[in-house]
Amino acid sequence: MTPSAITDVQGIEVGHYTDAEAATGCTVVMCRGGGVAAADVRGGAPGSRETDLLRPGNLVDRAHAVLLAGGSAYGLEAAGGVMRYLEERGIGFRMGSHVVPIVPAAILYDLNLGDPSVRPGPQEGYRACLDCSGGPVDEGSVGAGTGATVAKLHGTSRAVKGGLGTASMRLPGGGVVGALVAVNAYGGVVDHASGRVVAGPRRDDGPGFHHPVDAVLGSPASGAVNAGGNTTIGVVATDLPLTVEQAQYVARVSHDGLALTIRPCHTMADGDAMFALSSGDGTGPGPPSSARDMIELGAGAVEVVAASVLRSVRAASGLGGVPSVGELARA
Repeated sequence: MTPSAITDVQGIEVGHYTDAEAATGCTVVMCRGGGVAAADVRGGAPGSRETDLLRPGNLVDRAHAVLLAGGSAYGLEAAGGVMRYLEERGIGFRMGSHVVPIVPAAILYDLNLGDPSVRPGPQEGYRACLDCSGGPVDEGSVGAGTGATVAKLHGTSRAVKGGLGTASMRLPGGGVVGALVAVNAYGGVVDHASGRVVAGPRRDDGPGFHHPVDAVLGSPASGAVNAGGNTTIGVVATDLPLTVEQAQYVARVSHDGLALTIRPCHTMADGDAMFALSSGDGTGPGPPSSARDMIELGAGAVEVVAASVLRSVRAASGLGGVPSVGELARA
């Protein structure tokens, strides 16, 4: 667990469902009061739900939870369990006497680790909701990051364990921005501050990693690409009240945090998707009032996403024969 988490944003809760034996799971980022939401999907192999609904100009501009799940496209079914949990509590977009919870979702491919016949479904999504709280957040090989792997440029036999990470920061002008990211990238992970490779394709001639960009550009025999077998997904949240257009900006620039730390990023074999949520209800910090305020928010979003990516691999545990960076360092 970490003292710096997306749950530092007022109104944001996180819950996990983890199946370590099958190497899969799901994570719910909940905003019970409804948060202005947006999404930005990149890469060539996305798997998502309700992202069109979040486009500026559409009727519904709020989400009540975001689901991140393993299980490839099968994992999208877990959103049904999140909807059931919210509906039972009267939370959702009101349509006369009915409520319709808005639950955007994105998935990652973890079927090549553990038991591919086991995927998160409605029951698992519901159980992740029962785990939701505004307290510390478990990181590493949990929830949507349970079966995640990274640095697959030389094939899965040289990969390193990925996972889930979170971070937050207080902005200079007031307000908090936080992120939660599940990292299952084709590329490796690089510390953007030092330039050091944190997780790259494991060398077959001794300890250490190949540089992930060199693995692509330096050798034509770098392994077959498992198209669709990757993807990094996450959520950025703030307690600043935002318009849909402002939330879309945050979702868009948050991908810079992925690109700072994942090399290469947004490939044709990844379906990277980032959501933005504003839990601001007018009782906390005021809305951004200038271009500088939005620049600060965007810069903060980039930094907490980058920090979340680094935490995801550093907190991960080896699973299914794929070692973590911590285990490799101790070897």
